Amino acid sequence: MNLQRLMSQTRKAIDTYKLIEENDKIAIGISGGKDSLALLYALNGLKAFYPKKFSIYAVTVDLGFQNVDFDQISKICESLDVPYVCIKTEIVDIVFHDRNEKNPCSLCSKMRKGALNDKMKELGCNKIAYAHHKDDLIITMLLSMLYEGRFHTFSAKTYLDDTGLTVIRPLILTYEADIIGFINKYKIPVMKSPCPADGHTKREYAKTLLKQLSRENPGVKERMFSAISKDLLKG
Repeated sequence: MNLQRLMSQTRKAIDTYKLIEENDKIAIGISGGKDSLALLYALNGLKAFYPKKFSIYAVTVDLGFQNVDFDQISKICESLDVPYVCIKTEIVDIVFHDRNEKNPCSLCSKMRKGALNDKMKELGCNKIAYAHHKDDLIITMLLSMLYEGRFHTFSAKTYLDDTGLTVIRPLILTYEADIIGFINKYKIPVMKSPCPADGHTKREYAKTLLKQLSRENPGVKERMFSAISKDLLKG
């Protein structure tokens, strides 16, 4: 997938779910993975001609893993002329050493979002863009059904009462395969997650399950998305 198509899908999501308003200041959560980098390129490209003016900032939360270098993210942001901030934290020590969490993802996510929200307020941002894509939406729904007994997933836009910030997900109409195609086409360097829990979670199980369902039932992901979008994407 080329950049023009990626921006087209992103704009469709923004227009459909009214994700961006005039003079929004948007922080993009950048992990260095394929999804967040694709989102960075898409929003930066749209910024030049989208009818509603907005500004973007790239923000990384450094969890504190040893020997992780964020220089390549910094260089990408510099090449795009996007302001970049890296937040230093000790989340790894707290989650894996001090607390010795058996299921670390929940606490890590909560602390990471807390650090990100604090920095957003400091930057004067009113919105944060997460790089959740169409597959993530369906996988979250599967997880909710399998482990919580309810039909639930995230919305395209969520207002956080406790912070006064709004979360937007501009890649919600883009499949993961298209993001991979974009990253490969432009040879964008991607950072591998250093987390020891990566690839060994319930989310990874649901992702594998969705791939199997897709192989055995062509078109199933689009049908599942259609079922979700009727009720859960209104924000």
